[in-house]
Amino acid sequence: MTAFRLTLRQVRYENTIFWRSAIAAFFTVAFPLLLLVIFNMLFGGGQLSAEGGAISIATFYVPGIVGMAVIGACFTNIAMGVAISRDNGLLKRFRGTPLPSGSLLWGKILHSTLLALGLVAIVVAAGALFYDVAVPSQTLPALIVALGLGAATFCALGVAMTVAIPSADAAPAIVNAVVLPLLFVSDLFIPMHNAPEWLNVLASVFPVRHFAQALHTAFNPYETGLGFAWLNLLALAAWLAVGIVVATRWFRWESRR
Repeated sequence: MTAFRLTLRQVRYENTIFWRSAIAAFFTVAFPLLLLVIFNMLFGGGQLSAEGGAISIATFYVPGIVGMAVIGACFTNIAMGVAISRDNGLLKRFRGTPLPSGSLLWGKILHSTLLALGLVAIVVAAGALFYDVAVPSQTLPALIVALGLGAATFCALGVAMTVAIPSADAAPAIVNAVVLPLLFVSDLFIPMHNAPEWLNVLASVFPVRHFAQALHTAFNPYETGLGFAWLNLLALAAWLAVGIVVATRWFRWESRR
């Protein structure tokens, strides 16, 4: 079999393993919807200022939850899953089989990307059906580019993150300690218009803020252009390069123990 067909088989394997864990799969799919409902129940009915005019709370939170879903599926899922598999010796065992190492990693990455796209479709559909959030049409190409580049960036950073994870037990703590603060200061859950300037400057260093701004631009109903946030996309591309370099240079297949 070719490496491509082996990669597709690995994607099917990853998908089967994911859905066999019914509780984890349920919360992975249901959690973004739950957050969308909670935020709209708490803050719905109001409006926020955006470039061009005022937007509804739901129009702010739909791209925010979309960004969180992609980061969760691509960064958190890969970083924790690969680190735990490595510590349990599974990566070492896979390398002893005829399956190419590249097919193993690409299988995990492609499965996480497909999962992220599925979550995006669910959140956007829920926003359109229940909260009257307009699905981007003119800016749809910009949304697709932002989602594709964002998924690639956070998959690469997820693999790179495993370099800093010493064991399976430390994986949840380290990954959540990195990603959760960034989610709250990057315009995903909380509008950062009135935040201290130093906090906005600090958040702009990391890719989560740029991903969020690219999504908000694509969902902005007042956007008159094509919706490409070029500076934010360039920053995501830079972080993608960083993730690839770190993952290629220092990724380990075996535990440190």
